[in-house]
Amino acid sequence: MLRLELFYFDGCPHWTVANERLSEALTRLGRVDVVVERRKVETPEDAERVGFAGSPTIRIDGHDPFSSGAEQVGLACRVYQIPAGLAGSPTVDQLTEVLS
Repeated sequence: MLRLELFYFDGCPHWTVANERLSEALTRLGRVDVVVERRKVETPEDAERVGFAGSPTIRIDGHDPFSSGAEQVGLACRVYQIPAGLAGSPTVDQLTEVLS
């Protein structure tokens, strides 16, 4: 069973977009059996404990497929490289690719 986690913090405007795009990517792949675990990070201590690389962070079976290794741990919004430039969430196509 695939474990899919979406880490976020309140106040980040991008996590809901990432959540919608994850749902769309899973639908495209016919993976209606996968449940996205939404994990709210509330404090700097929580961020440190879970290795939170900014909101939203997506992990597939514990692995962050979008990590460059340069992300800082903490309560901040995260930026993703997408074909059109930088954005607050990966595209549906990027999510579909990493979930395949």
